[in-house]
Amino acid sequence: MEARLVNAPISLVFSQADLNAEVFEREYHQLSESEDNAINQWLKLAKARGETSDSDPVLLNLIVELHNKIDALEQFLRDEEPVRISLTVEAHIDSIGFEHFNLSDSLLEVGVQYYGRIEMPVHPKRDVGVFFKAESETLAKITRIHDRDEKEWGAYMTARERVLIREAREKK
Repeated sequence: MEARLVNAPISLVFSQADLNAEVFEREYHQLSESEDNAINQWLKLAKARGETSDSDPVLLNLIVELHNKIDALEQFLRDEEPVRISLTVEAHIDSIGFEHFNLSDSLLEVGVQYYGRIEMPVHPKRDVGVFFKAESETLAKITRIHDRDEKEWGAYMTARERVLIREAREKK
């Protein structure tokens, strides 16, 4: 069965997973928890208790995002960058599927397991940790991705597909 892919330009950095398995595993979990800052935890608790039922959800999310942006600006002004481990290969993804992605260059060894960070072009921009296995020199199958990241990945793929369909209609 061949993977169904749609064009999507995304950046990726990766290394072989067995080079530093414990460190990669730690960062993988940290990336999924990076959204769990104090304001996001407060919002989750408030929603769980029903305290946000009278609030406009869009406005509430915008306020939380503004708070996060201010936090990011403070980190920038203090010259504090999130600590990321060094990965050996920089690559460009040219197309994605629900469980696959394809690199623009032949950089993979078939059958080898890799760990990588994908810079998701969604709002807010963030890095997603993934483990993947090379099915060819360019095609990779995602073997591990966090649930929330998987949903965003699928939503982004669907959005890209819609854009490409719209562009194809306009060309006719």
